[in-house]
Amino acid sequence: MSHVREAARHRAAVLGSPIAHSLSPVLHRAAYAELGLGEWTYDRFEVDEAALPGFLDGLDGSWAGLSLTMPLKRAVIPLLDSVSATARSVEAVNTVVLTEDGRRLGDNTDIPGIAAALRERGVGTVDSAAVLGAGATASSALAALARICTGEVTAYVRSAERAAEMRQWGERLGVTVRTADWSRAAEALTAPLVVATTPAGATDALAGAVPDRPGTLFDVLYEPWPTPLAAAWARHGGTVLGGLDLLVHQAVLQVEQMTGRAPAPLAAMRAAGEAALAARRA
Repeated sequence: MSHVREAARHRAAVLGSPIAHSLSPVLHRAAYAELGLGEWTYDRFEVDEAALPGFLDGLDGSWAGLSLTMPLKRAVIPLLDSVSATARSVEAVNTVVLTEDGRRLGDNTDIPGIAAALRERGVGTVDSAAVLGAGATASSALAALARICTGEVTAYVRSAERAAEMRQWGERLGVTVRTADWSRAAEALTAPLVVATTPAGATDALAGAVPDRPGTLFDVLYEPWPTPLAAAWARHGGTVLGGLDLLVHQAVLQVEQMTGRAPAPLAAMRAAGEAALAARRA
């Protein structure tokens, strides 16, 4: 990247609704500080689907990129000039890079972020996996599992409609997905890799069913943390990843795309995120 571009294009932000809770500014600003990008700024803006087109049209040449959270990940797609195959695979964009010639490029860093977080903890491939839940994060989890799981993924869901959706995602993403009713969710905990994508409280009742020798749990929540399930998993000696792991790894990829600087400072970003969460709990 040229110094000219760094000087001209130095603004980024996270958009969504609600957005006040977002840790993205903490992570990205920590990266800028570590990389010596003193001119760069990263803010948060409350933007819903109705306001998104106007917000994008109002951006000037100082903008380098945007992070998107709910409810904008799908709504942004028609407003972009191009969308990566990764983002297309789950119909969700969480990253927009704004180019010097004014183009808007959409990508999804959640999917490679999940895989990178697992790889950091020594999970390169697994022969089977379980997914708890069936929302938007579950489809990203399936897309990540398509890269690392050599066998079947079992999705534990609450309705026949959700079950059908997960099987359709599996077909689309090239993953063999079997579905089971949520009443059997305790069975998921014997899988070598369990990805919990459910809202806070949904898995609390499973904490007492953690096996004596659990594998790896990736619980995508980061607040409150640890969840009862994650705490029980750790007590039984299993490997636990949380929502901050996902948040940091997807943000690393965003920083690299938006600034053109790689590698982004993973350790500094994680430390900043941990400190911010600790301050909230206090």
